[in-house]
Amino acid sequence: MEVCVKDLDSHATKALLVSRALLVKIKRDIENQIRGLLKNLGLVIGRAKMNMFAVRAAQLAEDRSERFAAVDPLLKAREAVEQQIVDLDRKVLRLARNNAQVRRFMTAPGIGPVTALCFLATIDDPARFKRSRSVGAYAGLTTRRYASVEIDWTGRISTCGDKMLRSYLYEAANVLLTRVAKWSALKAWGIRLAKRSGLRKAKVAVARKLAVILHRMWIDGPEFKWSSKDTADQPA
Repeated sequence: MEVCVKDLDSHATKALLVSRALLVKIKRDIENQIRGLLKNLGLVIGRAKMNMFAVRAAQLAEDRSERFAAVDPLLKAREAVEQQIVDLDRKVLRLARNNAQVRRFMTAPGIGPVTALCFLATIDDPARFKRSRSVGAYAGLTTRRYASVEIDWTGRISTCGDKMLRSYLYEAANVLLTRVAKWSALKAWGIRLAKRSGLRKAKVAVARKLAVILHRMWIDGPEFKWSSKDTADQPA
């Protein structure tokens, strides 16, 4: 099997994204640990966005010194990790703004700087793929299939390939289907598929389509083309 050697810029960008992903996971693990400690005492933080998590956790823990002694170090660790994530996000944004191809990727709905940079660094050279639809398989977004004399079945996605790229494309598909207000042929197709097969399968299918679209944008050079018949494409 042919192995492609990526350039140093791609490796450096991917290393930056790996570091960011690890810190995001550490922050989430710390938050889950704090939630667990407080829940054992009958205290529930609930849904807390942005800086409200730390405020809410401190409020629940401050009444008892022994409770605060357990939670406060975790809150300080979370704050330190969060600051590092903010610093890395600035670097990611700077890289995205300074790369014309990444900026073109970001014209596609649901694609932010992290996903765009991850796609650029992971694929590295679009000429590696003769067909754009092969990129979906490379990211593990195609269904597994087993065939023998008596058996022929198709299962869930293969999950082969780059896990980070696959997760970011899936997240982008979720944003496209649930948050992006502007209609496009891609969103209309995804919504129809969700009604027919379920939202989870639709997200995987849209993520695979996004991989194909980004590769074509890279090969052909244009920005994302929004449908001129958005209204007609909306599901009834």
